[in-house]
Amino acid sequence: MSIAPQLRNLNIDLPACPSTLVKLSLLMADENSAIDDLSALIETDMALSSAVVRTVNSALFGLLKRVETVHEGIRYLGMAQVSGLTYEIGLRGAFPPSPLLQSIWDRAGVRGLAMGRIARQLDVDPWPAHTAGLFAESGRAVLYAYDRQRYAELDTGHSDEAMLCAAEIEAFGVSHSALGAALCQSWGLSREVADSVRARPNSPSQWTQERPTVQKLLTIGAAVDALLLNPIKANDPTAVWAALEPVAAQVGLHFQAFQLATQRVCERLNVSQSGA
Repeated sequence: MSIAPQLRNLNIDLPACPSTLVKLSLLMADENSAIDDLSALIETDMALSSAVVRTVNSALFGLLKRVETVHEGIRYLGMAQVSGLTYEIGLRGAFPPSPLLQSIWDRAGVRGLAMGRIARQLDVDPWPAHTAGLFAESGRAVLYAYDRQRYAELDTGHSDEAMLCAAEIEAFGVSHSALGAALCQSWGLSREVADSVRARPNSPSQWTQERPTVQKLLTIGAAVDALLLNPIKANDPTAVWAALEPVAAQVGLHFQAFQLATQRVCERLNVSQSGA
């Protein structure tokens, strides 16, 4: 899917995708790819390989045995999780460091990991789920890199996602959700991932316009955002699930299985984060 022409007319640059990630995207799209192929690709970049191994050994994953190579990390965590980690490291490195972006990447890493794990338990492809979670707020980083001071001021004044998008359009002519979708496309991610990033600020009633896979990604992401990344909503999980139950039915997710998988993953990640 090509990037929308109106975005091309804006003087906002998208960071180029590192060559290793371009190859990784092609590899993950190949049904015949294997662990050896993925580990060999990542290990061609020594800095990236070292960062992947270091991340796999972090408290977030709670491995009982320290891994020494990317290949070992893939054997323990699977191709989708390690590929997602590789994309996360590449995405972080594509933007200048700052406290605002650090908070975005921290949420992105946890969101992507949680969405991938939940998706696997629901027979949804974990690779697009992980990357959809990772790139969900990536457009905010693009706008921040474009105009740090103006975007930092704008960002602090809006906690609601839809209101933030409206303010971004007024200030810059484009929302972070549209820019995030364009970044997904330019980095070789699937149309489903790009569409889920674009549609994320919309209300669930508007998700019916999306393809079934995109609707499922949006629903899984909404559960993770509410129960794992929003302390206020997480304090009232009953209300969160009351809102999500009709959405799950709408998108074709078995509610009890969805609820159980989400609770299990969120509990484990909460424990991992508290011990980090």
